[in-house]
Amino acid sequence: MMQEYKQKIRSAFGAKYNHELLNNLFKHPYTKIEYIVRDLEVYRLTAAKYLDELVKMGLLNKEKVGNSNYYINQRLIDLFINQPNVEDK
Repeated sequence: MMQEYKQKIRSAFGAKYNHELLNNLFKHPYTKIEYIVRDLEVYRLTAAKYLDELVKMGLLNKEKVGNSNYYINQRLIDLFINQPNVEDK
């Protein structure tokens, strides 16, 4: 899944592609603008544009909770939920 996201992001972002963005999307099942600002060392507006572009591409879902926007990697969550239990093996 990570490789698929990498190819899509690279093709859409071109020279703006940063591997730290990809790592951020798979470090936790969700991210926030503040995390992108910190990890990529970009301005808040740039981070918001990157995340909104990923939402348009269908890679993330955007959810507003209170004053914060959460960008959810639903496919990653689904992978965790549908993973067979290790004890069942």
